[in-house]
Amino acid sequence: MGIKLVIVDDAPFIREVMRNIFLTTDIEVVGEAEDGEEAVSVVLELNPDVVIMDIVMPKKSGIDATQEILQGNPDIKIIACSTADQEHMMLKALEAGCCSFLVKPFKAKDLEQAVRLAVN
Repeated sequence: MGIKLVIVDDAPFIREVMRNIFLTTDIEVVGEAEDGEEAVSVVLELNPDVVIMDIVMPKKSGIDATQEILQGNPDIKIIACSTADQEHMMLKALEAGCCSFLVKPFKAKDLEQAVRLAVN
């Protein structure tokens, strides 16, 4: 059985790039969200194994969304993702419950590896 993944990022292009990375893997993108509010509802409805969560988004930050998601389901693994100039958010993301942090831009193999490590 493959890994179920939800991608959360306010940039449609980034979501598309991430989605395409997993096309030829056993990692299935089961949903997407474009802001923190949508992330909470999509993730709690779809119950994925892993979420890739952008940190800086409109309506609700990735940090706040992470906390809310993990209150609803503490078993979901969340990987925080943000640009290099937001690295100061890494500690906040980990404190909120994220299992790891990726800095954009990232390599496809690093993203896939992070998802696999999150579930193992």
